[in-house]
Amino acid sequence: MTRIIESQFGETPFQRLLGHNKDVMEKWSQLGDVFEKNGLLTSKLKEQVRRTLAQGNGCEYCKAKGKPNPVNFEEKTSIAVGFAEVFLKQKSKIAESSFEVLRESFSEEEISELCAFISFTTASQYFGAMMKLKPENIQ
Repeated sequence: MTRIIESQFGETPFQRLLGHNKDVMEKWSQLGDVFEKNGLLTSKLKEQVRRTLAQGNGCEYCKAKGKPNPVNFEEKTSIAVGFAEVFLKQKSKIAESSFEVLRESFSEEEISELCAFISFTTASQYFGAMMKLKPENIQ
């Protein structure tokens, strides 16, 4: 059971928890929709990063969507997932050498999108963990 009751606003349990402030829920969801699409980084790459983060950020709801699937990783996906793992361990103390590895395969713009995606996704997963959001089938 979640720590607070869900609001009547939103399509998913996550959105309904945010829906107590409808404006926040709508803007949060809009940004999530932007990140979900292909941008400078593919949606497939970002989904593997999201799955990686879910394993370390403590949100059972997010973990239920599956673990990363390294079988089909392309080189860029492997590097992005590796960077997400470094982030999980080091947070704001990421060594410059990790960014040097990113620069070998990613443009500055792609690095910016990756870091913004990791930050947004982590905030979402922290919110889910804080609220004790569980997958719908085990609540």
